[in-house]
Amino acid sequence: MAGAGTTDRTADRTTDTTAGRLGGKVALVTGGSRGIGRAIAERLGREGAIVAVAYARDDAAAAGVVERIGANGGRAFAIRAELGSHGDAAALWAAFDRHRPDGAVDIIVNNAAIARSSDLATLTEEEFDQVFAVNVRAPFFLVREALGRLRDGGRIINVSSGVTRIAHPEIIAYSSTKGALDTFTLNLAKQLGPRGITVNSVAPGIIDTDVNAEWLRTDPEAAAWAVSISALGRVGRPEDVADVVAFVASDDARWVTGRVIDVTGGSML
Repeated sequence: MAGAGTTDRTADRTTDTTAGRLGGKVALVTGGSRGIGRAIAERLGREGAIVAVAYARDDAAAAGVVERIGANGGRAFAIRAELGSHGDAAALWAAFDRHRPDGAVDIIVNNAAIARSSDLATLTEEEFDQVFAVNVRAPFFLVREALGRLRDGGRIINVSSGVTRIAHPEIIAYSSTKGALDTFTLNLAKQLGPRGITVNSVAPGIIDTDVNAEWLRTDPEAAAWAVSISALGRVGRPEDVADVVAFVASDDARWVTGRVIDVTGGSML
């Protein structure tokens, strides 16, 4: 199965997939083995991108994403690189280079995140440090390490959250990390604009993934509440986010940068 040091199962094909808006582009998706990240990786693959599926621990899940992209005629490889410690960005790019010796990348999707945290009264220093290390420090240094390899005209897409505009004190540290990510987006857009690189945040609301399954799929009252706060009258699906990311990654969004794109289904309007 795919992982660090393993063989790329699809990237050795003799012809590139060129169909779709992203034909021939190389994309990195962190947290790409499940949930929103998986949907993004698979959608970018269908659009023709060669997708690096970065993941932390689940070899089988990452291999499954690579298989599905390949089954749809795309190209992908998995790289195991756990984020949240010093040196994680360099390690991830080193794993990337084992599959792509030229090191070049066109699209970076910073999706990996610790999804929950405690409230102000119960949050520990260790939990605070961990959520910021994964959700803020890792994207920061992943991009810094990539500046020399990111092609002009490229795309950086940071997966933020609707909690930056909707107060949820029970997950205050997580919310704060997403606010920091949006500020990172704004400043990067200014810095990288002269190279034609766009930088945007995509901010989902409540999405039906395994992260939310414990409460969303087992508690009818909670599920009803999640539906009620959306102007569109349903809970979001990973594909709802992936479709927007595919647009932002494409040339169709060439004149959009430094923005936070709300993908909450109109939650709390």
